[in-house]
Amino acid sequence: MIRLLLVDDQELVCQGLKTMLNLEPDIEVVGIANNGCIAVQQVEALQPDVVLMDIRMPIMDGREATRIIGQKFTDTKVLVVSTFDEDDYIAQAIKAGAKGYLLKDMPVDELAQSIRLVYRGYSQMAPGLMEKMLDGVLDSSATETETDRPELEELTPREIEVLNLVGTGCTNREIAQKLYIAEGTVKTHVTHILNRLNLRNRSQIAIYANSAR
Repeated sequence: MIRLLLVDDQELVCQGLKTMLNLEPDIEVVGIANNGCIAVQQVEALQPDVVLMDIRMPIMDGREATRIIGQKFTDTKVLVVSTFDEDDYIAQAIKAGAKGYLLKDMPVDELAQSIRLVYRGYSQMAPGLMEKMLDGVLDSSATETETDRPELEELTPREIEVLNLVGTGCTNREIAQKLYIAEGTVKTHVTHILNRLNLRNRSQIAIYANSAR
């Protein structure tokens, strides 16, 4: 059973999501919070597996709450769900450690599936948002060359291969099959990439990989 915490300053949104998501056989809404400060307290008290986090809220916004949860409660994954699709909001959420960024108008069944995937360790982005972000990153770095990225020298040739495959959206299993290595070895390479490039999650690796091309 996936233990889920809902965080949104609109009570009707939370109650509606709670009613619909509790119908899923493998999801249980264990709590509701209406701002980031309460969300952090609820994570500590309830230890949810996944937090469905709004980005704009009073007292403490979703970005700051995500950052704190990521630092203090490493077993809890945050999935941002917002009405805003601006690049700044998406980038701030991913930088803070969110495992994905979705939009509130998505069907509930797709939202439930995204919750399951995030729980299992995958990143999730609403259709079109990754492309939108990458377009902005690529535009801003159009004149950048490989020599402008000395941190890549910290990676081994194999890690650069893994980096590029993560950038294409491959899962660990798919990368293992393409490179003829064990899935556990891929996980080790991903961990090294995160540490050496000072990134927080696979979404940041994907953005980095595409902006480095």
